[in-house]
Amino acid sequence: MTILYELDLLGTLVFTISGTLSAANKKLDLFGAYFTGFITAIGGGTLRDVILGNFPVGWISDINYLIVISTGVALTFLFKRYIMTLKRTLFLFDTIGIGVFTIIGIEKSLSMGIHPFLSIIMGLFSAVMGGVIRDTLCNDIPLIFRKEIYATACLVGGVLFITLNFLGVEPSLNQFITIACIIIIRIICIRFKVSLPVLKY
Repeated sequence: MTILYELDLLGTLVFTISGTLSAANKKLDLFGAYFTGFITAIGGGTLRDVILGNFPVGWISDINYLIVISTGVALTFLFKRYIMTLKRTLFLFDTIGIGVFTIIGIEKSLSMGIHPFLSIIMGLFSAVMGGVIRDTLCNDIPLIFRKEIYATACLVGGVLFITLNFLGVEPSLNQFITIACIIIIRIICIRFKVSLPVLKY
């Protein structure tokens, strides 16, 4: 759990930076940028916990999340130009983040007796809903509704996690395999421009 917790904080940092960058591109003030970074980082997990009735929600019971979010906002404001040059690194960390958030959402749901299929949905919510709220606040079409493979990678990873869990694979190994699967899917899809069909009329 220590490694997963550390990766969770890393994912929170990257999601915060993502939200803050979106706010900066829309020329929001410091409060608007902080709020957007904050909601991007904790939105998915908060929605998941509210749906599951899991109170208090995760970030309220652990001050480290607020510290990481505040750090992410500050770093983005101070080093925005440099951070913008790290797109590949941020992409990798973002992908690790959605993989970790997917696993955490699934494991929390399973621990509360939720059906495995619904647990996958909760894992998806954990991973992508913060980004959906971010894009909505910034008046953009949410990333999961565009052509890029994002939510689909989380769903595939979630199915794999549940399958390996059913087969009795050791939890840490299962987590590693699932995160690696999500990373590989996203990298392959970006590299070869693979996307879902677009609905046309």
